[in-house]
Amino acid sequence: MKRAGVLLFAAVPVAVTASVCFLTPQQSDTGRAGPFGAHRSQPAENARDPLDAKARAEQPTPTPTPSASPQDDETPAGPPPGLDAPAEKELAQQLVASAENSTLEWRSAYAYIEDIGDGQGYTAGLIGFCTGTHDLLTLVERYTKDHPGNGLAAYLPALRAVDGSDSHEGLDPGFTAAWKAEASLPAFQKAQDTERDRVYFDPAVRLAKLDGLGALGQFVYYDAMVFHGPGTDAGSFYGLRARALEQADSPAEGGSEKAYLNAFLDVRRAAMKTRKADIDTSRVDTAQRWFLNEGNLHLTPPLEWQVYGETYRVP
Repeated sequence: MKRAGVLLFAAVPVAVTASVCFLTPQQSDTGRAGPFGAHRSQPAENARDPLDAKARAEQPTPTPTPSASPQDDETPAGPPPGLDAPAEKELAQQLVASAENSTLEWRSAYAYIEDIGDGQGYTAGLIGFCTGTHDLLTLVERYTKDHPGNGLAAYLPALRAVDGSDSHEGLDPGFTAAWKAEASLPAFQKAQDTERDRVYFDPAVRLAKLDGLGALGQFVYYDAMVFHGPGTDAGSFYGLRARALEQADSPAEGGSEKAYLNAFLDVRRAAMKTRKADIDTSRVDTAQRWFLNEGNLHLTPPLEWQVYGETYRVP
């Protein structure tokens, strides 16, 4: 979603990152069944279509009612706790931060901002919003609607003008300082959290549950959504999922959870290499694949993994 290749990140001691800015919707278009398989009906035939999958992932979670039948509710009934449980969500942010910012202290990234030379302008904040890919503009517009007169509002005309490019016109020299200053405010931190959940976390977790995946699979989707972006083209998240489903049935379709996740990670790794042949794929190889090979489908701590040669542990 933001960085391409191995780049420096000045805000933390270990200075390696690897992620890719994405084209937003405005710009682009397993053995045993998984833990949710027994709780839901067979998905619709078009659930594999990227556009349909995106619509399903981004719709509000239905509220079950006593009269609702299982077919009326696409949320699995009574599943084990998933990635949206508080402790698991915190773990998910730590895992992403280890790959995005080389730290487990994910909240340290609110004030981050720099142009990393990937052609997407400034990359900033918690999840790498970019001035060139519309998502940073959307964040500031939504924040300004709730908090008129904030320190970034004056830059909205410039942000609209540079959207879709790597230009800094109208942003330099003051925008980076304004971003860092605003990022010290709880209101802007909350706005970043909200946009992260709205665009990346909530759709990824919801679709993973519909596909019958446990906490690890939900994280695999989330990390892919962050890195590749929530688009429907072949190189974005929903396109990758469609290709993985061509190779293996999801648990919701009666497939093996482990086999499906292996297929998804294979597709994702290949997509990363297509973007940049020498890109570091350790966030897949020595993190997510390690957990999968260990059979830790629920991401049960203690966890140990490596990204870019650095070892991380969560007790």
